[in-house]
Amino acid sequence: MAATSSGTTRTVGGQRHYDVVVVGAGPAGEVVAGRCAEAGLRVAIVERELVGGECSYWGCIPSKAMLRPGDVLAAAARVPGAAGAVTGRVDAAAVFTWRDELTGAGSDAGQVPWLSSRGIDLERGQARLDGPKAVVVTGSGRVVRLVADRAVVLATGSRAVLPPVPGLAEVRPWDNRDVTTLSKVPRRLLVVGGGAVGLEMAQALKRLGAEAVTVIEAAGSLLPREEPFAGEQVRAALESEGVVVAVATRITSAARDGSDGPVRLTTSGGRVFEGDEVLVAAGRAPATSDLGVESVGLVPGRAVEVDDTFRAVGVDGGWLYAVGDCNGRALLTHVGKYQARIASDTIVGRPARDRAADVVPRIVFTDPQVAAVGLTEAQARARGLAVTVLRYGTGDVAGAAVLGSGLGGTSVLVVDDAADVVVGATFTGSGVQELLHAATVAIAGRVRLDDLCHAVPAFPTVSEVWLRLLEAAGL
Repeated sequence: MAATSSGTTRTVGGQRHYDVVVVGAGPAGEVVAGRCAEAGLRVAIVERELVGGECSYWGCIPSKAMLRPGDVLAAAARVPGAAGAVTGRVDAAAVFTWRDELTGAGSDAGQVPWLSSRGIDLERGQARLDGPKAVVVTGSGRVVRLVADRAVVLATGSRAVLPPVPGLAEVRPWDNRDVTTLSKVPRRLLVVGGGAVGLEMAQALKRLGAEAVTVIEAAGSLLPREEPFAGEQVRAALESEGVVVAVATRITSAARDGSDGPVRLTTSGGRVFEGDEVLVAAGRAPATSDLGVESVGLVPGRAVEVDDTFRAVGVDGGWLYAVGDCNGRALLTHVGKYQARIASDTIVGRPARDRAADVVPRIVFTDPQVAAVGLTEAQARARGLAVTVLRYGTGDVAGAAVLGSGLGGTSVLVVDDAADVVVGATFTGSGVQELLHAATVAIAGRVRLDDLCHAVPAFPTVSEVWLRLLEAAGL
């Protein structure tokens, strides 16, 4: 049985004292709080919305629930003998009901007991730093001042960014929260942004019944931070399903007819796109603008710069930490949870430091999926590394053939020639998310290729692509 925090909260001069105060009860904040409490520290966690955070209610969980039915039907349609049984349309209303079940229908009642079971005090309200080690919480008509005897941890996440396009704010655009909580599929959807959120929701809503979906991306390709072939393959797949994709296209103005009329987006080239709703998925910014960080010498609205233990740089005494999106390092739930483990270990006195800055796994859950970790070829060469790129068709192994016809996709390893280790990997295709962790282990462990070739993939699985990639290296 895990230990719970020891002792009781001390109240001194009207202030409540804890060992650790965590601001933000999303995945990263929960990990910090839980690990510190299990080490015997007195912990409070502050949340102004829902325990579980963005990922649980407006991000990872609802978006994947909305994607899953379309993925299942597409997978069945690729299998001879099963394809003929795929008839009718996705029941969007049933999908939304299932999504709501997974997200607690906007209630965190199912998540709060986890905190209570570990002796963590939950304080609901808006938190603001008020000088060294002090956090003032305002909510429910009262003000509470918390003092951390050991550490304050910021785990406040990020917020969607609205580009400064004339008229865009006035057309009532959707962000990730709006699109993952909708109850009716729009007939025509415009999507601004060709990153993970925009592409996933474009495909999800097209498969859920939207008649017309258009993706508009300012960069020259979709998923511009990944290997070029990844964005190209996702674009081809979307277009084959009837999604219109416009890259190298910059929006210059937006307007809506009346209160609920169509939205029109005008581009720098004079092209006009029209839809019933517009989803803006053009990036996120650290949620630090209303935290009182200026009281400890930091700049509101900016990412909190941290060292490799996730202590805030430039704050005297080393008592302030920032984990997850608010430090700007990698805006991914699993990375925030990893950072939380490093920070909590440091707080309780165990030696720890970040060793995963260059080993960040990331997945775009479109069909085909894009699963990548570490450096792209371009990033590796920009660092001055001499690299060899190994490439094989994901769908060209026997394990893929038995899953259905036309799976396609590409698997790539970027190998540091001097060290003979993998520094980057990208897999595209159906269900390639399950290939990613092997690559993550190989990169994090700096496993040499001549050792990797003794890791025998089972037959017939898609993982056999590892064998083919290593054969391409002459092993």
